[in-house]
Order: sequence, then structure tokens, then C-alpha cells
Amino acid sequence: MKFSFARRMLAAAGISLLAFASVHAQQQMISIGTGGTGGVYYPLGGGMANILSKKLPGTQATAEVTGASVDNLKFIRAGKMDVGFTMADAAWDAYQGVDKFKDGKVNARTLMALYPNEIQVVTVEGSGITRFADLKGKRISTGSPGSGTEIVAFRMLEAAGIDKDKDVRRERLSVAESVNAIKDKKIDAMIWVGGIPTAAITDLAATPGTKIKLIDHSELLEPMNKKYGPLYTKGAIPANSYAGQDKPNANIAVWNLLVVDAKMSDDMAYRLTKTLMESQPELVAVHKEATNISAKNQGVTSPIPYHPGAKKYFEEKGVRVQ
Repeated sequence: MKFSFARRMLAAAGISLLAFASVHAQQQMISIGTGGTGGVYYPLGGGMANILSKKLPGTQATAEVTGASVDNLKFIRAGKMDVGFTMADAAWDAYQGVDKFKDGKVNARTLMALYPNEIQVVTVEGSGITRFADLKGKRISTGSPGSGTEIVAFRMLEAAGIDKDKDVRRERLSVAESVNAIKDKKIDAMIWVGGIPTAAITDLAATPGTKIKLIDHSELLEPMNKKYGPLYTKGAIPANSYAGQDKPNANIAVWNLLVVDAKMSDDMAYRLTKTLMESQPELVAVHKEATNISAKNQGVTSPIPYHPGAKKYFEEKGVRVQ
């Protein structure tokens, strides 16, 4: 009798373990490539991962720290990442297989346009920098390796007639590292492309004894678009976006996209798009740039085609995308 009871208990435990293993075997793991911890991609990607894990049955999503746009696109190409944040210009280069992607095209497709990324040229009072041309001869950060910021920074320097290798002392730092380097007077300025406000720059502006300056650079828009296509738009960062920033900053903007591999199933792409678009209020609670995530901002903001699953969702909403 004792043996029979023990055997029944073991059998029941075995069934439970099999059921547990079956549930976990059926879980779809989704990895989201974001950026550095000091920017907007990472917290927003974390918010997306929480929403997908909570609202998509059988799905477990995680947000990964990466070098941002270029790295995310290359991870997608290599099958190491399912979803990635990227700037539109980096996505276009990847789609064509040029610049940072000369080693191979990325068969990427857009799920959704997110928000306009604001190009921010940041320095502090006393640096001697009052216009973009003043960066010549200075110590600057052009963004971390594998980032869309680095692509934009090089194009801006080129448009201004500044040789990135000869005319500046260049560091390749993340946004958080760049801010710390400015605080420590190791660099004079940084170029960063991100949402407003960017947490690391907010921290710099709040540093006692420091007054930040955002350098106008909208004059670079025409030469950049002439060479690289209509990827960039004129923008303005409102005054007081950061402490001590007492006037608007005439700048350039480029849209952010959420992209996947073209091989992703139409059903999965549809469900990801639908879930995230319809959870926009929750994303706004993570970062206010998510207020730009809307159906009306789709289509014209992406230079690469939308995934058929995403296209289906937006067409159901009466929005035509390519």
C-alpha cells in the first residue's frame, strides 16, 4: 500500500513537471535591442517588453542594452535579436547595404514609427563653442561605436566641412559616458541623437556650477539631405527642455523606428504591432516621447517597407503604409 501510494505521488509529480516544461517550451521569447541606459531607447524598450510579456499569451519579452541602431540592425541580420530600435537613416543604410552595412544588407522591415529623434549638440558655458563650426579643433564625443548617433555625427561634421579624423579630437562614448566626460572636462562637447528630455543630459544640466548650451545646427540640413536623401527634417528643441536652457535650439531631427527581420511571421508582426500601438498610454507613462506613437505618424516617416503583418494592422485603422 505504501509503495502504491508513493508510486502515485511520483506519477503525479511527473505529470506536473511535464506540464510545467510544456508551458515553458511553448513560450515565445522576444528580445528587443535598445541602446545605452542613459538614453530613451532603453527605458522605452523595457516598457515594451513588460507590455508584451503581460499582454501576449505565451510570450516572454526582454529589453537588451546595446550600442543602439547599427548594432540592433546587425543583430537582427544575424538572428540574435527579434526586434530593434533604430534611427531611420541607419535603417535605410542597412536596407541598401551601404556605409556601416557594406558587409551585407539587412532584410529589415518596419513595425512602427516611434518618435522624432532630436539631434543635440551639447556643451557648457566656458567651452568657447557658440556655433557648430567652433567644434573644429575641440575634443568631442561622436557617440558610441555601433550607434546611429555616430552615423549622424560623421555626416554633420562632413556637411560643416570638418574632417572627423583630422579636425577634431574624437571620442566614441555613450551618452552617459559623454556627459561624465564633459563633467570631468575631458571633452568640450558631445553630439547625441535622442528623445527630449534625455536622462543623461538632464543630469548634466542639473549639475551644480554647470550651465549647458545646445548649439544650433539647422544650417546643416540641406547639405545632409542633398547627399543622403530626405531623411532629416528641421526641428526645434523648446526652451527649458533642460535646466538652464533659456532659448529654443534650432536643430535637425530624424525619426526612430521599431524594426524586425522580414522573415518574422505575419501573425507575430501583426500581434506585436497591435499590442504596442494599443498600449500607447502605458508607454507614455514610461517616457513622454511615446506621445508621438500614433497611426497618423506612420508611412511617411519610414524609408524602408513595413512588415506585411504591421501593414495589415495599420490598414485596418485606415492608414496606408508602404
